[in-house]
Amino acid sequence: MNKSNKRVLASSIAALAITLISGGVSAASTTQDIVEARQESQIWTTFALSPYLRANNLSVSVHEGKATITGKVEEDINKDLAKQIALGVSGVKEVDNQIVVEPGYIHPERTAERSYSEIIDDATITSAVKSKLMWSKHADGLATNVDTRLGKVTLQGTANSNEAKELAGRLAMNTRGVMSVDNQLVVNPSKTTVTEKAKSSATEVGQGITDSWITTKVKSSYLYSSHVDGSGIKVNTSKGVVTLTGKVGSNSERKLAVDLARSLQGVKSVDAKGLTL
Repeated sequence: MNKSNKRVLASSIAALAITLISGGVSAASTTQDIVEARQESQIWTTFALSPYLRANNLSVSVHEGKATITGKVEEDINKDLAKQIALGVSGVKEVDNQIVVEPGYIHPERTAERSYSEIIDDATITSAVKSKLMWSKHADGLATNVDTRLGKVTLQGTANSNEAKELAGRLAMNTRGVMSVDNQLVVNPSKTTVTEKAKSSATEVGQGITDSWITTKVKSSYLYSSHVDGSGIKVNTSKGVVTLTGKVGSNSERKLAVDLARSLQGVKSVDAKGLTL
């Protein structure tokens, strides 16, 4: 191989090496950008879902494991909360917390469109109401359309009786986060849905509803409730009889806890003698 060809070969190898190294650096840079974008999204989403931070205009950027947060909040505790949220994200090692604490800070005026957090809140409420109606022995949840907007629940569809309609309204109103209920259910005693027939058949033959299912749904009903603190109530079910023990804050809370349990499918009776104030 002559000297000219050797020089060309050497130049080509050098160019190829530079290209490969450059490509590797570019790929690594792209991967890092994706990781940082994901971290920023996770932090911002948590801010948006937090009832203490959602109303604030907070911004976040992440670079090489360092998160920088800017914006305004009313109290020091909210500033610290934002920092702890950022530090809780995998890969974030340091936080430059530039949030300004401004007592009496006026939050930005809300727009006509729902915010991300409000959409999530409404979807959560809708799901909770649907679940409570589906579990109820009186209300046909699947025949009821549930819509939520800014905490206002609208019920549409049919109910087999006035009792079922009123119960559906009470169950919805007692759901955590619900501000009001527009009960547009139409009473139609003659209408029996496929879901309702299935529920009736399951109840008659004693199939599909176990004690463990009942216990789980009672606990879930308390979790969804805005007026019952289920953390202090122990639930046990045997042959359809629900036993409640523990402490509640008031007689009205005790009565509601009993009513919620009694309204569920498969529940034969509720023993609340062990549920005290």
